[in-house]
Order: sequence, then structure tokens, then C-alpha cells
Amino acid sequence: MTAGHPFPDPESLAADVTAGRRAALASALNLLDDRRPEARRCASILLARLQGSATGMENSRLIGITGPPGAGKSSLTAALMRVWRQRGLSVGVLAVDPSSPISGGALLGDRLRMKTSHDDDGVFVRSLACRGEFGGLSAEVWPMSQVMLAAFDITLIETVGVGQREVDVSGMCDTTCFVAQPGSGDSIQFLKAGILEVPHVLVVNKEDMGAVARRTLSELSAALGREHGEGGWEVPVLSVSATVGTGIEVLADVLEAHHQHLLAMDMLRERRRGYQAAWIVKRLRGEFGSHGLEQLGGEQVLLRELAVEPTSLYEQYEVLRSRLLSK
Repeated sequence: MTAGHPFPDPESLAADVTAGRRAALASALNLLDDRRPEARRCASILLARLQGSATGMENSRLIGITGPPGAGKSSLTAALMRVWRQRGLSVGVLAVDPSSPISGGALLGDRLRMKTSHDDDGVFVRSLACRGEFGGLSAEVWPMSQVMLAAFDITLIETVGVGQREVDVSGMCDTTCFVAQPGSGDSIQFLKAGILEVPHVLVVNKEDMGAVARRTLSELSAALGREHGEGGWEVPVLSVSATVGTGIEVLADVLEAHHQHLLAMDMLRERRRGYQAAWIVKRLRGEFGSHGLEQLGGEQVLLRELAVEPTSLYEQYEVLRSRLLSK
């Protein structure tokens, strides 16, 4: 930051983020959360610089962990982080928590931090409030994930457990992992209702519960249409115990296998462009409504156009927003 200027220089901040400096990461994420016009301008430059090295970002994994309350997502996230660190991989986590009805802040903000080492520069955890956003994710998650991808080998998004509403993560992450709760019929019903067509990996946690966990594993396997429709990827159903530590290495291997599958099929860059397009359209709909989208040619036309343009996130959004405001 310069004297009399409350915002960091986005050019140098982008370089520091790419170098994985923790103070720069915190500063960048705070900048993306700032609504002031000057902060928006700086954030736009920052993301443009980071996304300009999109080829390098393809070596980074963007993984979503989702599932119903009580399934043990946080424990599983912590167990995965330990395995990845043992393998020499750096990990950034965006933990999306239920919002406080009073402050709007994250109720469970310190939940995961207590399970990770503050002395480990290869781990960075940021808690976000979902702020009542339909779909279980807050608006800042996609821009913040771009910062994390530039800094870490693995970026993990762990979402608030809100049942059938928790679908946004599938439209944002390269690999979506659904964590099922043993003995709960919700996961089976979600599969049958088509809610769980989105996961690339299914995990039954708490296998140390014995028979009830094995029964849930069997039921999920039977209910699942194994091929996800993405170049022949078959959705695996795994059994793990985050508490005991069993099955975590295998899960980490499977998550890596899906990333390699996307690269081999040349699907990763196209998917991420599609996620960005969906983020922009959703924000425009929230501000201008369906009528605003129609003035820009309609949602499907917008999605197609945005998915092929190489410009950065906020640049695309502000150009379209200005077009609508001028009308």
C-alpha cells in the first residue's frame, strides 16, 4: 500500500500471491471482499494478472467437498490436507459457513483453523459466510478461488451443509466430492431425484460405524449411474473414516485421477471458462433480473459468448454491466 492510498498495488500483489506469500493472500482476499469502487478497480487488475497465467493454473486442482450436515466434511477435509501435505502439495481452503443472522459473519469460522498448523506456510484457510446465498455458496467464492489457484497446488472449497440446495459447488469446481452420512436416506433420495448427478466422487465417511456404513455404501453404489458423461469417467463410491484415517490415501489418489482425466480429455480450461460465465450471468441476473439478461441477448447467448472470451472475470462483468446501465 502507498501512503494515503488504502489499497495495495495490484501488480505487485499478484506477484506476491503467485509466490504464495500468506500476507499477500490475505490482502488479496480482503480486496475481493471490498465493495468500494476503488477496491473493485484494483481487484479487476489483480484477477486479470492472475488469470493471465491460466496455463499455469491448469496444474492446480479445484476440488469441492459437499454433503449433508453431520457427514463429517470438515474432518475429512482436515484428513485430506494432512495427506496432501505429506505428499509435498500446498493446500488452500475456502470454508463456506452458515451466516450469523445478526452479524452476517461465519458462525463456524474457527472450526477448521483449529485443526491446521498456523506454522505451516503450505496451508491457508479462509472462512466465508454463505450469506443466505441460494445454492450454498457466497458470491465471493469463485473470484477468491482464482486467487487460491494461483498460489496453491490444491484449492478446496468446503460448503455449508444445506441438503438439496447445495448444488452451486458442482458449477464451480473441477472435481466435486459428495460426502454421505451413514444411516441417512437423504443421499439415496438425492441420487434418485437427480440431485446427485453432479458428484465425480462419492464418499461414505465414518466407515468405523461398521454395518450401517457398509449398508449405505451398498445402497449408494446400487443407486448410482456410474458414468458421469464426461469422457467416460466412472464415478467411484469410496468408504473412508476421517476419524481413524482409513481410506484417505485412496481418496486423494482418486481426486488426482479425476484431475488427470480432465487434462487428458482437454476439458479443464473449457470447464473453468464455463464456470466463470455462469458466475457472471448469475450476478447480472441478481442485479438486473431476467429482463436485463434478455437485453443482452438472453442467458444462453451470454453463456456461449462469455465462455469463449479470454478476458478476466471482473472485466467481463463490468463491460456487460455498463452496457445495461447505458440502456
